[in-house]
Amino acid sequence: MAELHTEIAGLRYESANEYVSHHLGFLTFGRNHEGHLGFAHSPEEAKEMGFWAINVDSMLWSVLLGILFIGLFRFVIKNATAEAPKAKSLQNVVEILIEFVDTSVKSAFYAKNPLIAPLALTIFCWIFMMNMMDLIPVDWIPLLAQTVAGDPHLYFKVVPTTDINITLGFSLSVFVLMIYYSFKIKGPMGFLKEFTMHPFPKWYMAPLNIILELPGFLAKPMSLALRLYGNFFAGEVIFLIIALLGYWQLPLHFGWAVFHILVVTLQAYLFMMLTIVYLNQAHTEH
Repeated sequence: MAELHTEIAGLRYESANEYVSHHLGFLTFGRNHEGHLGFAHSPEEAKEMGFWAINVDSMLWSVLLGILFIGLFRFVIKNATAEAPKAKSLQNVVEILIEFVDTSVKSAFYAKNPLIAPLALTIFCWIFMMNMMDLIPVDWIPLLAQTVAGDPHLYFKVVPTTDINITLGFSLSVFVLMIYYSFKIKGPMGFLKEFTMHPFPKWYMAPLNIILELPGFLAKPMSLALRLYGNFFAGEVIFLIIALLGYWQLPLHFGWAVFHILVVTLQAYLFMMLTIVYLNQAHTEH
């Protein structure tokens, strides 16, 4: 494809690859190679900023959606009534969500910990809201951001779960809780025995047990992060490819969006359930 007749805020993309690459870039803030703080103007410059650079767009949408989640639930709780009239449809939705999460926790978590149900509810709703951003047409919000900033080359992502930093943040938080409750419930020796005495309950087999058990334990946060990230990165790429078709994208966009609603819900549910299962393992003896 020699030319791509797609123009956004006065910017013409010369190829499909340039269009897709630009939409996959982040609004990154950090210290450049000259030692000055500022926004990156290319993915290469963002990479040079190193570990301490921050993807402002991912963080912005994560915080805004988190505030929306808290505010929405707080509003419903403050205005909740014992009746269930049709006018209280938002209250009904929240009650269904809470009951759904509570049932999920009861089916997979066998210890007693008042943190688990609120944590599961937060994870499911927050990740679900982040995932839902993928259903907004790919050019709308970036175009608005470019227009407001007056920079047609501005990078601006709107789906936080397409950022590996966000999904790793979630998974590492769960990982820290797993280690904390393993030490708290089982004690240091009990936690150590899970790696040294399983699957072969002999001390002389401890080195082999560690080789067998430790990789699986460390893989848990990586699998949580990469599963969520991979699904939504791939989904966004498909939306971008469909957008290249111009007006012909509408039926394909609708069809993929309908299917993607299942992915949006399923990935939030899987992350929640795996969190519950992992924390249940931290609370129970093998």
